[in-house]
Amino acid sequence: MRELGLHATSAGTIRVVRRHAIRLGLDTSHFRGKRRWSDAELRHAISDCKSWDEVLATLGLSIGSGSMRTHVRGHAIRLGLDFSHLESRGSAAPEPRSLKPDLKYLRDAGASIAAAWFTLCGCSVLFPIEPAIYDIVVSMPEGLQRVQVKTTTQYSKNGWMVAVGRRPYSAGNTAPLVSYDPDIIDFFCVIDGDLSIYLIPSQVIAGRVGLQLRTYKGYIVGNAGGLLGVPHSDSETAAPASA
Repeated sequence: MRELGLHATSAGTIRVVRRHAIRLGLDTSHFRGKRRWSDAELRHAISDCKSWDEVLATLGLSIGSGSMRTHVRGHAIRLGLDFSHLESRGSAAPEPRSLKPDLKYLRDAGASIAAAWFTLCGCSVLFPIEPAIYDIVVSMPEGLQRVQVKTTTQYSKNGWMVAVGRRPYSAGNTAPLVSYDPDIIDFFCVIDGDLSIYLIPSQVIAGRVGLQLRTYKGYIVGNAGGLLGVPHSDSETAAPASA
């Protein structure tokens, strides 16, 4: 663009010049843009290498970067390159038993566990497509109910503890916890570190921001402990001293 005396940052002008280059059959594969590698180098790397890690290393990129692999793979797709040989899994399949659930992921799994329980109860579950103060909406016999899902791996001498408050938006997320309004939340579905599932009406804990779950054992409706792959054990005797 600069050689032609044109504005180098004008997207519209760049498109015009690119169309002319295509019309003239000019090879632009050596253009790098902001990349360290050219299209031609990517073609050679994919042709010569046997794995994506080898491709990244050949291009001088970080092997441990998942985003970089996605970026390079996307570029290869746009160029129409065949990289099927890079994604071959070989004859040795990974051992499924190497996967092991860990309670550190309970917070991420909470809404899915709750949804599965409600579905097994014959209730339809809806996830909001926009951020909402509730996590799921459940179609129960009495109508649509808004459910907030909470999880905990915090264990003390008094049993499992769970925070059931919310933190209003603040810079640095430092605002104190406040309770949920029972008019906008119908139920709390709480899942503790034993994967016991509690279904507690919001009116029962109105105004609270924290609970000792041993006080609410009457609201236990199920247990997903089998997901951990070990027999369920009583939290009072088998729970860790801290989590």
